[in-house]
Amino acid sequence: MNETILNIYLVIENDLVTAFKAKAYQQAGSDEEKIDFLKRNAKQDFNSALLFESPVDKYGRFMSYKRFAKFEKQGMHYRLFEEIFSEFEVPDKPLICVTPIVDGEFYGEEF
Repeated sequence: MNETILNIYLVIENDLVTAFKAKAYQQAGSDEEKIDFLKRNAKQDFNSALLFESPVDKYGRFMSYKRFAKFEKQGMHYRLFEEIFSEFEVPDKPLICVTPIVDGEFYGEEF
């Protein structure tokens, strides 16, 4: 059965999360096969992924990566991707692969 899966990128500049990017696929297979697929395509997907705004505080400041990591540790980072999930009409708890792009450098696994 096909499922919408996502490669999501955190664009980090000077330790601030300045944008998100995402690319969706319709993919069948086990969760492990889907994750492997996303990881294999992560580097090439970045350039064709859709750009999304990063959250800002009430003063218009971007979130620090350290703060994002706290959300992630608590399993709350999914809330930050709501706009992405809506855009691609994914179900609750979608399968995603998150890759940081730090100061223009790819920090995902190389295949």
